[in-house]
Amino acid sequence: MPAASTEASTTVAAVSPALPVVDSRMTPGGPGYRRMSFALFLAGVATFALLYSTQALLPLISGEFGVPASDASWTVSAATGALALFVLPMSALSERFGRRTLMTASLVVAVTVGLLVPFAPSLGALVALRAVQGAALAGLPASATAYLAEEVRPKALITAIGLFVAGNSVGGMSGRVITGWVAQEWGWRVAVGVIGVIAVGCAVAFRLLLPAPKHFRTGSLRPRVLARTVRTHLANPLLRRLYAIGALFMTVFGGVYTVIGYRLTEAPFGLPQGIVGSVFLVYLVGTLSASTAGKLVARLGRRGALYLAGGTTTSGLLLSLSDTLALVLLGLVLITAGFFAGHAVASSAVSHTAKTGRAQASALYQSAYYIGSSAGSTLGAVAFHAGGWPGTVGMGLLAVAGVVTVTVLGSRAASRMRVPAAA
Repeated sequence: MPAASTEASTTVAAVSPALPVVDSRMTPGGPGYRRMSFALFLAGVATFALLYSTQALLPLISGEFGVPASDASWTVSAATGALALFVLPMSALSERFGRRTLMTASLVVAVTVGLLVPFAPSLGALVALRAVQGAALAGLPASATAYLAEEVRPKALITAIGLFVAGNSVGGMSGRVITGWVAQEWGWRVAVGVIGVIAVGCAVAFRLLLPAPKHFRTGSLRPRVLARTVRTHLANPLLRRLYAIGALFMTVFGGVYTVIGYRLTEAPFGLPQGIVGSVFLVYLVGTLSASTAGKLVARLGRRGALYLAGGTTTSGLLLSLSDTLALVLLGLVLITAGFFAGHAVASSAVSHTAKTGRAQASALYQSAYYIGSSAGSTLGAVAFHAGGWPGTVGMGLLAVAGVVTVTVLGSRAASRMRVPAAA
């Protein structure tokens, strides 16, 4: 009897079709997707609000410490530069300890430092604290995009990353608007303290909402393995182009928004600090353009979307040369829309291209991106000091020309290979 049962079971197994493999990763409308999206949205808000908390306040910081824009800009450049330096080591830690764990730890350290920043006794101390804060925040960007690449289905990845980038734009906007109005009444120290408190709330909500990862696989912390992964990514010409595009777009954005406060508080505009802070409401345009990046790519392709983003940014830079406030604001709207669209397209293409070592691939993109931010903040301030706003615009136009050049090179390389290109 047992032998007969075994034979029957074997016969059934032989004729039964294989069961389809069910993809358990998250998809829009599915279980956990909304919680995940909102949690990472809040992480993006906290990251950009903290990272750029001093940017709208640079004229006030210059006034208190008696330094020019090029010196005060280091309160931004130190944070973004430290993030660029530490993002790759942090991504390696996320491979070992997990994405959610590292993101939580990074936020805890960053918000703690954020509560200390208002008490900096000198510009040097302020720059040092901001550097520590930037290093802590390095655990967020690469880990977040790697988490999404592992936990979200490929067709929904661009949209999911676009929502995270949208959180960046909301954080950057709200941080600057809030600090502008608070600083007008109580000074820049109280303003950055308020941002620290808001970031604490975002960090707590993030940890409570983000679903535990189901598809994470522990990686190696061995330096040799990490170095091999990094070399593999840097040997990929498509990834190299995407890294360059992210850096160049951020050079424009960092330069413009580091200097715009000085431009608007000086003649012919002479706006008060609160109004200057409110100008950053144009970040809402970035929220929209980043969250719709998936639709843009579906319609135009990735290269077409990058060309459109570059053209939009260029139009905004040229409009901002006007001495009419309405045209300057329209220029900022176009710069912001172009930047966030280009960033969302390029960052999602990195996650799509890298099949292994996604955290390191994303980390290299983030490193290039924030090197661009740091360079843009410093070069934008130097150009402004040397040639006024036209100097900053000229620097931005050169960077956009770089984006177009890199994208054209990608088009030619794809044409030679006779395959659809990503960038």
